[in-house]
Amino acid sequence: MEHIYVYACHEDEQALCQLELRTLLGAETVLGARYAVSARQVEPSRSPFLKLRLDVLFEAGSLPELASMVETLTVQGSTFKVAFAETEAAVSKDRQREVAREIGRHLRGKAEMRRPEQWFAVTELGARWLFGRCRYGEAVWLQHQQKPQNYSTALSTRVARAVVNIAVPIVAGTKAIDPCCGIGTVLVEAMSMGIDIVGCDINPLAVRGARVNLEHFGMPNVVSIADMRTLGLVGEQVSSSTSLGGIVEQVTLSPTSPQVRYDALILDMPYNLCSKLPEDEQLQMLQSARRLAKRAVIVTTEQIDPLIVQAGFRIAERCTVNKGSFSRQIIVCV
Repeated sequence: MEHIYVYACHEDEQALCQLELRTLLGAETVLGARYAVSARQVEPSRSPFLKLRLDVLFEAGSLPELASMVETLTVQGSTFKVAFAETEAAVSKDRQREVAREIGRHLRGKAEMRRPEQWFAVTELGARWLFGRCRYGEAVWLQHQQKPQNYSTALSTRVARAVVNIAVPIVAGTKAIDPCCGIGTVLVEAMSMGIDIVGCDINPLAVRGARVNLEHFGMPNVVSIADMRTLGLVGEQVSSSTSLGGIVEQVTLSPTSPQVRYDALILDMPYNLCSKLPEDEQLQMLQSARRLAKRAVIVTTEQIDPLIVQAGFRIAERCTVNKGSFSRQIIVCV
């Protein structure tokens, strides 16, 4: 079945949107358009950019022809509403209502404008008129902005959700890790999509914040205190005691072996506006990421391409996200 996805994004996030949808849907977006066509059926609420998904049932060369085809469909046991999905050129509200009414008039069932039990959509795409079931996206990421613990420099929930989708386009059977999880922004977005993910951070205060945020959204504690540079190393396990708000927590720094790997890793490189992480530490983190996962999405404010290559990664894709004068690179590594 063919699926038509309608999306919207701010110009500062256009490159991120295109990378996410290309990865998530397995389809190229059309420059200047607001839609993508894919054979994949993806829940639109997964993406912060998707507005709706139209599952094509009928295709015709004209609106009257499409209306006659729709007559063969009976909506049983539920009320319905037909919406117009804007894809290519902008369509006036009057024209949208006119088209939706024309199709709805030919659909056998009970129409309900306020709270329909079933949604359908119609659109004109080039010389094609398309009709099918419609599913709207929910701004789940927006709900996650209201969390108890925040960092001023943390990823926004919108960007974090897109990054998760780029790292984990297929949820089933994928194990992921965020080894510098901070207050858990990425973890919350991933877990809300049913992704099997764990997180760790070297900073006990960050881990405590992440646990508070996870609990706030009713999510299990998947966070531990650890230095990602020691994860996945062969040898004796190294333990240390860390005081967390007066509570002493025993921390194992090298709990895994080279055979224990993840399918995906998301690494938001630590940074500070007043200082810079030494290059050797950056390389160690990237080398650890290479040990831990087959695929990594690295978020950085610096130019670290040579270090990524030195760590053993190949850069597959990338984009830049701007927020005013502040710029982040999203780099897909394999």
